Amino acid sequence: MTGRSEIMKELGIAPIINAHGHPTTIGGNNPSEAVRAAMDDSARDYVKMSELVEVTGDRIAEMLDVPAAMVTPGAAAALALGAAACITRNHPDRMEQIPDTTGMPNEFIIQRQLRVIYDKALTIPGGVLVEVGDQDGTTEAHIEAAITERTAGIHYLAGGLYDDPDERETRTDIVPFRRLVELAHSHDLPLIVDAAGQVYPTDRLSLYARGGADIVAYGGKYFEGLNTSGLMLGANKELVHMAYRHSFIGFEYEHARMFGRSMKMDRQTVVATYVALREWLTTDHEARLTGYEERLTANVRPALTDLPGIELRDFPDRGMLEGLRVVVDAAVAGMTATDLEHELAEGSPRIHVRSDEVPDSFIIRIQTVDDGDEVIIAERIREILTG
Repeated sequence: MTGRSEIMKELGIAPIINAHGHPTTIGGNNPSEAVRAAMDDSARDYVKMSELVEVTGDRIAEMLDVPAAMVTPGAAAALALGAAACITRNHPDRMEQIPDTTGMPNEFIIQRQLRVIYDKALTIPGGVLVEVGDQDGTTEAHIEAAITERTAGIHYLAGGLYDDPDERETRTDIVPFRRLVELAHSHDLPLIVDAAGQVYPTDRLSLYARGGADIVAYGGKYFEGLNTSGLMLGANKELVHMAYRHSFIGFEYEHARMFGRSMKMDRQTVVATYVALREWLTTDHEARLTGYEERLTANVRPALTDLPGIELRDFPDRGMLEGLRVVVDAAVAGMTATDLEHELAEGSPRIHVRSDEVPDSFIIRIQTVDDGDEVIIAERIREILTG
């Protein structure tokens, strides 16, 4: 239940019931008891951080059966460190020059249809994004026309939690992953993939690295790790190792002026990421998803079904059920979905739900709702709509 933190009470900060998911804006994720225990245990001993990052990377690569892996402080850090490795891959003697990329290739080709705000991470080490394609789509010809001696790599957005990689391969408005791997490598260019939320089904954690992507970024919060954790995986061991050197490890142990010093990690973060991933890979996800459905069916659907102007739909509309989409007919309900969402967020208790591109609706995601708090969510919606 919400409102348990004594320190937040001391600070006067009102708690939030998180029915949104894993947004950084409200804290990302709560790690499991096993992860918290491992973090506490890791604090008992100081260790050589270069060894810890290297060993956990090797263990993670073994778990996922991929060539190389490294824990990072978030998916954005994995993209930034990976971009730096792509920029300096033929000039390790210039690593200290980053983010000044004078004399080095620093352009990353990115498809117009696959732009998101997070791709700015590639610019942190001095990268420049070169958008290709037009309103009708992006073709191989668009990409090849943009390749010059300044090109450091090609970027691919794998999509969010609910994007199916196989469906992506059938899209005609983009150059999909499998073809993009071939295209990039035919020009001796690395492919860097943002797969931040692609953690379930669990084989997606290894899909892109096994498929030839040189650098792949994941967010640790999506497999129940810390908000400030991530993974870099890759088919290219040399590039992952160069990214390792660009990180705080290179700064501290090579005594080099690496830009990645600002992305340092403590040992608890590294251990938490390793343990969270191990736990995620061994979780009975069928039972996990069944539990979500049972909570929604018992405590949310019955409380909202009879409200005028409210329609409930499964979320997502296919595949794993882990929430409900609440569709609001403003003419009947007396307020819009946006108004209702605002009332939930600003009321007492504060309740954050998820909104997306589907109009006149919001989503109650049960995964991050503490047991029992779904009852409070349903009661609060009823209260707002019925006065």
